[in-house]
Amino acid sequence: MIKLPVLVLITMILLAGCTNKDNGNFQSQPTEAANQPTKTPTQSPNPPPSSTDSNSIVYSNKQYGFQFSLPESWKGYSIVDRHWEGNVMDKNIREKSMETGPILSIRDPRWTAQTPRQDIPIMVFTIRQWDSLLREEFFIGAAALKPSELGHNDKYVFAIPARYNFAYPPGYEDVDKILQSGPLSAFN
Repeated sequence: MIKLPVLVLITMILLAGCTNKDNGNFQSQPTEAANQPTKTPTQSPNPPPSSTDSNSIVYSNKQYGFQFSLPESWKGYSIVDRHWEGNVMDKNIREKSMETGPILSIRDPRWTAQTPRQDIPIMVFTIRQWDSLLREEFFIGAAALKPSELGHNDKYVFAIPARYNFAYPPGYEDVDKILQSGPLSAFN
């Protein structure tokens, strides 16, 4: 049948509109000024047990209930607020609605406009949104890969985008090392 290939093509075109390639980095489509830090980092007196090293600093977000351990070299980091967008398709492909949520990107203090470095983008989902994403009721971006969970609390799931570092910008190795250390600790 010709309907299935056309359906797949339309879906891919619609999903491709959910992403933005900014300087070669994968980023979910920002809905605010993407390169402007909007929050001041805070240091927590109680780092989570999975800190990256004994000299780590901690970004604490009380609004969503998580802490994120960073190495001392990230002192002076900033937080860039963005939003992810996901498409919800009905079976007729006539109507489309949107799921949205925040991305809190931890920006390397060495980042400059001339030499952007890899951010650590933390996607925030409600429990309902995460369950819907896992059931493939909506999609983020054109890639078939889902975000990877970093942790969760009773209200939110925290995840890293599937292809956040596909362009291998400067600092991607540092971010990979940070993520491998289990730096996120969720709380209620």
